[in-house]
Amino acid sequence: MNVVIDVKYHIITLGCKVNQYESEVMAELLDRAGYIKADSYSESDICIVNSCTVTATADAKNRKYIHRIRRENPDCIIILCGCMPQAVSDDPGAFAGCDIVMGNTARRDIASLLEEYMATRQPIIRIGSHEKNEAFEPMQISAFNERTRACIKIEDGCNRFCTYCIIPYARGRVRSKPLDVIRQEARELAQNGFKEVVLVGINLSAYGQEYDLNVYDAVKTVCDIDGIERVRLGSIEPERMNEDILSALSKEEKFCPHFHLSLQAGCDSTLKRMHRHYDTAEYARIVADIRQLFDNPSITTDVMVGFVGETDEDFEASVSFCDRIGFAKTHVFPYSRRKGTAADRMDGHIPEQIKHQRADIMIAHTLAEQRRFMQSQVGLTEPVLFETRAKDGYMEGYTKNYTKVRVKDDSAVSGEIIDVWITEAFDDYCVGEISASLL
Repeated sequence: MNVVIDVKYHIITLGCKVNQYESEVMAELLDRAGYIKADSYSESDICIVNSCTVTATADAKNRKYIHRIRRENPDCIIILCGCMPQAVSDDPGAFAGCDIVMGNTARRDIASLLEEYMATRQPIIRIGSHEKNEAFEPMQISAFNERTRACIKIEDGCNRFCTYCIIPYARGRVRSKPLDVIRQEARELAQNGFKEVVLVGINLSAYGQEYDLNVYDAVKTVCDIDGIERVRLGSIEPERMNEDILSALSKEEKFCPHFHLSLQAGCDSTLKRMHRHYDTAEYARIVADIRQLFDNPSITTDVMVGFVGETDEDFEASVSFCDRIGFAKTHVFPYSRRKGTAADRMDGHIPEQIKHQRADIMIAHTLAEQRRFMQSQVGLTEPVLFETRAKDGYMEGYTKNYTKVRVKDDSAVSGEIIDVWITEAFDDYCVGEISASLL
């Protein structure tokens, strides 16, 4: 490989924490190849758009970035990678303005593809297909773009084929990172000063199914690493989150009891049309198990409104179920049609105006529950991993259940875990105090 001199790159990451991890993998590969990281695309020779394709809106956002970069930095080499190229590989027009297009099987080739492009100045499209029994793509990181918390991708792909979702086509089938590789990666992150690790995946709760393992095995592996003080899970599906796994997790002292447990709808008929693999009764049982097994857990979720065929009664049932569960935080969003999915071909699409009206109603309900949860934290003393100091002088960090806490105290230092007495609650954060007895 040729030596690279003073060539700057910038990565724009869209979408989920898996994409964030994969951007970090590409950054480390480029750093090792001699490229220099830049703070913005305007000062870069190379700009990488690591795309999300979960909705049509996400695709539009990817294209908007590409057009903006090409307009504002016309000589920049633009690389499009991530889920969008994989999902729309049969539509070359989607790649207008890009110099290199990489699918989800070519990330580790980024440096060699750049070398090839710079030698020939000919556009490159490298989109491989996902194969049956595909192995987990070898990838590890030694650092992360946050100073105190790092993600480790332990799983890729999904076998569920929900009717609204294109991701199984973009990511392939479930495959898992071996435990010894997870152990090695976590050990290196700990040696580089990271105290908290978040395990992430496309369908995280399916981890290890091909090895007769489960997500607890991965959590246990990281918890056993000296220097790692906290381990938490990224977004998980209700799939396989049975009482045995939850009970095992509850016995791990380092495990953080924050569960982002994807719901999508609180109505059984809607869940069935979505081809989700659980009903509201099963979901409620999982929540009840979590609340019984863990001390002060938080349960957050995603809820879609206006899915194909959703009646007024279906929507009211979903609102009622969310009220009954009482989530600590809920991401509410209207259903967005995605070409290539089964739902796109269904009858009974809801008008946009009604979808947005329902979103407003659901948000109002879930915000009320969020405020109740935040208020329930007042009076507790919780360990907070501090991260950043805000412009107003407050130091900010997170409790084990991922409640954001702010303190105005110079003794709070980034990277330190300190007990904080929580004194006030606001809509999306709490305020606390560090007393002399807690230091």
